[in-house]
Amino acid sequence: RARALLERLGLGNRAGHWPRQLSGGQQQRVSIARALINGGRVILADEPTGALDSQSGAEVMALLRELAAAGHTVILITHDAGVAAQAARVVRLHDGRIVADERTAAAAPLAGEPRFPHPTGQAGGTAQIDLRETLASAWRSLWASRFRTLLTLLGIVIGVASVIVLMAVGLGASERTLANLAAFGSINRVEIWPDEDPLSARRGTLSEADVGTVRAVANVEAVVPFNPRQGTLVAGAHRFTTWVLATGADGEKVFNLKLAAGSYLNAEDERTLAPVVVLGARTRERLFPEPRTRPVGEYIQINGLPFRVIGVLEETGDDEEDHTAMIPFATGALRLWGSPHAGGVQLRVADLGRIDETARAIEQALERARGAKDFRVFNNPARVRAQNAASRQQALLLALIAGISLVVGGIGVMNIMLMSVKERTREIGIRMATGARQRDIQWQFLAEAVVVSLAGGVAGVAIGLLIGAVLAWWAVPVVFTVRSLLLAFGCALATGLLFGFMPARQAARLEPVVALAGE
Repeated sequence: RARALLERLGLGNRAGHWPRQLSGGQQQRVSIARALINGGRVILADEPTGALDSQSGAEVMALLRELAAAGHTVILITHDAGVAAQAARVVRLHDGRIVADERTAAAAPLAGEPRFPHPTGQAGGTAQIDLRETLASAWRSLWASRFRTLLTLLGIVIGVASVIVLMAVGLGASERTLANLAAFGSINRVEIWPDEDPLSARRGTLSEADVGTVRAVANVEAVVPFNPRQGTLVAGAHRFTTWVLATGADGEKVFNLKLAAGSYLNAEDERTLAPVVVLGARTRERLFPEPRTRPVGEYIQINGLPFRVIGVLEETGDDEEDHTAMIPFATGALRLWGSPHAGGVQLRVADLGRIDETARAIEQALERARGAKDFRVFNNPARVRAQNAASRQQALLLALIAGISLVVGGIGVMNIMLMSVKERTREIGIRMATGARQRDIQWQFLAEAVVVSLAGGVAGVAIGLLIGAVLAWWAVPVVFTVRSLLLAFGCALATGLLFGFMPARQAARLEPVVALAGE
């Protein structure tokens, strides 16, 4: 815009010259250019021809007449009657008093296309700021003191990277927990345990009749009674004490078990009280340590009674399940424990989305059938959701703690901007003297703060992703989301705007005369 204005004033070929290399008339035209750069609706010209020769003075007056014809208000202060005669209105002052106010015939407009548009149709000076040029100028200013800028960037970079990595680790831990629970089959499981009736204070017991009641509830896919007891297992010279789980034929589905060899318990084993057992992976290793030994078909003793091994489970990674031995519920109740009561009941739902509704229906059905509420229903997914929510809250807390470094980085941005304002006071004064308004100066320094924040945000995101990749390579669960990346980057940008505003405002409020006198 400045170059276009100089071209209109006939100074296009003098744009690269110093003031001392310009003639008096050219310097006056430069003054007019400074007045017009922001619109110049009112132009105050104090003795515009006082130090000029006749030709240069005539050129300046021609420019002023042309500006007046274009709609600008031109106020001349002069002692030259010839100059005053060119105005449409002449106000004479003597000793500070108005002694005459005369209207004259307006000067004839100049021929040809006007070089200056009406002031109301201009772009309003700097209202429409060239964002690209502002950011480029901010980058040049920061690059001039790049070492100090780099130190300022570190706070933003560390803050953004910390927020991204901690949120990714928190989400990754939550996802892994859900995946592990799903693998163990507990994500869609509901448990029922005996409890005291709040009215009678009588402790209830569970039986296979309750299993039938639960099985009749909609959305129940499989249900089994279970009774875990300690038992001593003997195979040849090997003796091992572990948990013996008496359960039903649907245990394979309810507990999400997979067989490495043989078969699982079935309804016929339950009906005939068959002395058969399915071994966990670690139990098999303790009783049959030789890798070549095939335990299926072999006999072991459980609490002194013989049981035939019909299957071996795959390793699950859960220590309790891998060290167990499973027998038919009826066999354990009548042949080992001597009690028909179940320690608890576990079931698997078909539709995980309706598990809360199913748990309530089970509770109502059992209460009607038993006539008392001497049991408790545990909804595993509800606990998983609560645990997952707690994990997410913890991840958010860690991210907030990491966000403190963003605040520290923001303080660094404010510090460098305040130092920049102090060091560039004279530059600010020169810019104001050449037509820059307060908002131009404020935008300039605010743009520098934003550039620092943008650069720190981009670098922080890149470093955060790199650290996440390294953690993933070390088998640490990490989950990056677009939301977390945008949140961290947005916080960095907001930090720059927040902490850069005060220095920018301070720079914009400097008085031009004071700024020009500053060192």
